[in-house]
Amino acid sequence: MLDAVRRGLTPGEAALFEAVLAEAEKRHVALYLVGGPVRDILLGRGLRDVDLIVEPREDVPLGAAELARAAAPARSQVVEHDRFGTVRIETADGALDVATVRRESYARPGALPSVEPGTLEDDLRRRDFTVNALAVPISAAARRGRPALIDPESGRDDVSRGVLRVFHAASFHDDPTRALRAARLAERLGFRLSRGSRTALRDAIGAGAFSAVSGDRWRREFEKLFDDARRGLDPAAALRMLAEWHVLGALEPGLSVPKLALPALRRLGRSLAAPPFPAARLRPWAAGLAVWLADLDATSRRRTLRRFAVRGELAQRIAEFPRLRNRCLRTLATARGRGSVDALLGGIDEERLLALFAYAPPASRRRLLRWALEDRTRRPPVTGADLVAAGLSGPVVGAALARIRLAWLDGAVHTRDEAIALARELGARLGRRSASRPRKRARRVATRPATGKSTKVSLPAPEPSSILPAATPPTRALHPERQ
Repeated sequence: MLDAVRRGLTPGEAALFEAVLAEAEKRHVALYLVGGPVRDILLGRGLRDVDLIVEPREDVPLGAAELARAAAPARSQVVEHDRFGTVRIETADGALDVATVRRESYARPGALPSVEPGTLEDDLRRRDFTVNALAVPISAAARRGRPALIDPESGRDDVSRGVLRVFHAASFHDDPTRALRAARLAERLGFRLSRGSRTALRDAIGAGAFSAVSGDRWRREFEKLFDDARRGLDPAAALRMLAEWHVLGALEPGLSVPKLALPALRRLGRSLAAPPFPAARLRPWAAGLAVWLADLDATSRRRTLRRFAVRGELAQRIAEFPRLRNRCLRTLATARGRGSVDALLGGIDEERLLALFAYAPPASRRRLLRWALEDRTRRPPVTGADLVAAGLSGPVVGAALARIRLAWLDGAVHTRDEAIALARELGARLGRRSASRPRKRARRVATRPATGKSTKVSLPAPEPSSILPAATPPTRALHPERQ
C-alpha cells in the first residue's frame, strides 16, 4: 500500500511525504496513513489527498506539531490548529496534513467538538463513516504489533459493499453537517447510505438538530460540495440526494432543487471539472448557489442566502441573478455583432458568467465562449490618453472609447487613425447637439418672508449638458455595419 501512496502523489506532495516519513523513522515515531486515502486505495481510485496521523507513546511522546516542524523543508510553512490537534505543511508545490490521535465529544447537538488526547482507535471511531475509519501503519514503530490494515468497525466490508455507515445512532445529532459529507461521498463514490444511517438521519432532523448549526458552517459544507465538482462530482445529483433525505427542508423550510435547475447544475459541474474559459477569481460555490437558487421564488432565494450567511454585495448579485440571466439570454439570442455581446457581458463577474453559461442554449453558449476566449482580452488601438491628446475631454472620452470598442470588435475600425477620427466625429456631434438644444426656463416657487405667502418666480435654466443622451439617432459613421 505504501507504493500505491507514492504513485498517487504529485511531486510536491511526494517530497513532503518522504520528508515526514524519514523524520518519523529517525525519531521512532508511530506514523499512520488514515481515512480517505486508505479507502481510495482499496477502491483502486486516485488519491485526492494524504492524511497522516501520529500516535505518541510513552517512550516517544512526540506529536504531530513537533514532527512536522522537524520534517518541514526550507521555504515551507507549518500551520498549526491547536484546537483540533492538526498541522499542515505547505510549500509552493504541495501540502500535507499531519494530526495527533485524539478523541472528540459534543456538548450539545450541532456544537463544534471538544478535542482531547486519545488512542488510535479513538481517533478512527470519531470519524464520520466506517469507510473512513481505516489506518495503515507506514513507519516501523507503527507496524510493531499492528496488522497491515487497522479496521476497528469493519469499514473494509462497507467499502466492498458500497455502503456509508455511521458509528452510532447519535452521529447526525452530534454533527449534522455529516449529512452533506454523506451526499458528497455517496455521489462521488457511487455509494449508498445504509438503512440504519438513514434512520439516524431522520431522527436528527425530527429532533431539530440541523437548526443548531450556524450558517457559516453550512455554507462551508456547500463550498466543499461545489469544489468537489472540480473532481467529477455532479452537484445536481448530490443536491437531489439531500432533498430526498429531507435535509434541504431541515436547513430552510421550502428549500428544494427546482427541476428547471437540474440541467444547468449538471452543466455547471462539467464546467467546473473542465473549465470552458479562464476564470482567475472564480468561487465555484457562488456560481453554484446562483444556478441552484435561480428558479426559486425571490423570497426563498433571499432567505436561503441569509441562512447560509451569504451577505453583502455577493448576496445581492446571487439574489438578482435570475433577472440578469433572463436579460442576457434574450440579448445573446438576438445579438447581431461581437461588439454588442461585449457590451452585454463586459461587466459581469466570473461566478455569474459561469452560471449564465450553465443556463444558456447552445448558440448563446458559443457566443459567450467566443467573447470569453477571444474578445474579452482584446484591446482597441487607442486609449483614453490618446483621445485626450487628440483634443477630447470630459464625458466624451468615455463615450468615445465605448463606441470605438464596439466598432473595432465589429470590424468597422481597424487602425488608430480610424479610431481617433470616429472619436472626433462623436465629439463634434455632441457639441452640435448641445448647441442646438433649446434653453428652457424653470418655474420655481419662493416664499415671501413677510407674509408667508408663496409666489411664482422665474429663474434662468441651467446650462445644457454636453453629455450624449441615452437615445441618439444612429448615423452610418457612428454605427457601421456589424458582423
